[in-house]
Amino acid sequence: MKTIINIDEKISLPRALSLGVQHVLAMDLYIVPIILAGLLSLTVADTSSLIQMTFVVAGLATIVQSTHLLKMPVMQGPSYIPIGAIAAIGKTLGMGAVYGALIPVALFIALLGKPFNLFSAIVRKLIPPIVGGTVIIVVGISLLPIAFNGIYNSEQPSANIVIALASMTSLSAFILLGCLFKTLHWLRLVSVLGAIVIGTVTASMYGMADFSSVKEAAWFQLPSLLPFGELVFDPIAILTMLFISVIVLVETTGTWCAVSAVTNVQLTDDRLNRGATGEAVGNLFCAAIGGSPVTGYSTNAGIIAVTGVASRRAIIAGGFILLLLGLMPKLTSIIASIPHPVISGIFAVICVVIAMNGFRVIQNIQLNERNMLVIGLPIMLSLGAVLMPRELVYALPQLLGYLVNSGIAIGAIAAVVLNFLLPVSQEEAVATESEHA
Repeated sequence: MKTIINIDEKISLPRALSLGVQHVLAMDLYIVPIILAGLLSLTVADTSSLIQMTFVVAGLATIVQSTHLLKMPVMQGPSYIPIGAIAAIGKTLGMGAVYGALIPVALFIALLGKPFNLFSAIVRKLIPPIVGGTVIIVVGISLLPIAFNGIYNSEQPSANIVIALASMTSLSAFILLGCLFKTLHWLRLVSVLGAIVIGTVTASMYGMADFSSVKEAAWFQLPSLLPFGELVFDPIAILTMLFISVIVLVETTGTWCAVSAVTNVQLTDDRLNRGATGEAVGNLFCAAIGGSPVTGYSTNAGIIAVTGVASRRAIIAGGFILLLLGLMPKLTSIIASIPHPVISGIFAVICVVIAMNGFRVIQNIQLNERNMLVIGLPIMLSLGAVLMPRELVYALPQLLGYLVNSGIAIGAIAAVVLNFLLPVSQEEAVATESEHA
């Protein structure tokens, strides 16, 4: 087994670049902006811009977070959690309201981290493993309907199903082969890209692959400020994005814990607080130039474990690679032209993987009646929100409507509240006290 080197190890530039490429290939950060573009009915040009700026924001946030704030080998990429809320706000008030809301939210989160140092205390108190694991499960399960709606809602549902199945099967096969055979571990690194290729080839057989817009796209283009129009500071949108951002912080804290376990680097209170401020900086980049809000990406912990290299230099190199890719509209135009059934099929598998990671977090928790309710009721409530008829959603007050549109927010609130309110048995209380002792 390879030895994990120090996260501050000064590896050579060629090695850092090669490892950075692997980290970038393992990320599926283009899927979130594509899904958002579909929900918002964006044009191909706007979709390409959204993807392009997501790459740029992810690159900038990765560089800042890994060099100055969190100082851990963690790549930054878009989270699935805000999808519902961003789509709801974007449809109602426009994307300017989404980006306008991110600015006060980012300032608030930055202050929670540094200088007030409150974030670490909140994490220790309100987000134990049972809550964090439940939130991750809720994320995976509540996003599954979005994936299947992308498959079924079409003039050619039968063709969509075939294309999605081809994407799902190839992705699952690549992941399994990469895990079962050490010599084929590279298949797992490129599994998403391989599934996209196979799914797109299948879609072309049905005449559903159109890449004509790629010819008109430029090779190089600098980002512009406020690409989706002027910022709108709507109070309800701000409150919604604030809550969603807190939930995203729950998710990314789990990512930091995973990287901490792989690298044997202690996740101190100071590091937690600096990391929260780093998340806020990423949101400010997003508000200024567009794209999807970014957060710590969990897939890269696996790359560190596979390669045995935890040097931050590899992650910094990955950040610069993301930044370079984001400045190439021709590449992002290719990504924007990928048929939606392909992305939906891949997204469905990713949702399952997310949910299973949540179950992995809670696998050592005793499933007594109290804990089953803490885990099960949030899943039920999030599904109830996702499956609620649209006419009922539109009849709700605006803030509640945004939360219901997300589904994840409802489940996350329920997990925190239930874990806080439901009484803990005397045996569990003793066990918890001994863990913290």
